[in-house]
Amino acid sequence: MNKINHSETNFKTLTIDNIRYRTRFTDKFLARKKFVPADPKKVLSFIPGSIRKVNVQVGTKVKPNDVLMILEAMKMNNYILSPLEGTIKKVNVKPGDTVPKDFILMEFR
Repeated sequence: MNKINHSETNFKTLTIDNIRYRTRFTDKFLARKKFVPADPKKVLSFIPGSIRKVNVQVGTKVKPNDVLMILEAMKMNNYILSPLEGTIKKVNVKPGDTVPKDFILMEFR
């Protein structure tokens, strides 16, 4: 019968609520995509679809909740609203473009 020598295995320390645990992580966990916080200055498509209308251009000053564009997905018009007050730095789409999920539609300065 084979014995596992725990001193030779790759244990990691995990801290949850100030309690330290000794554990081993699976290969799948170690190979996962690392979390990257969202950039508030980039407006992404949340669903694949077609751009129907773009209401802003480079240099346009917008306020929170201004309609930036209309994205049609699954035969529904989705109004893409400004998440913040600012000036448009770059617009990456035009009416008629088809975009995948998480595509950068536009950027703020």
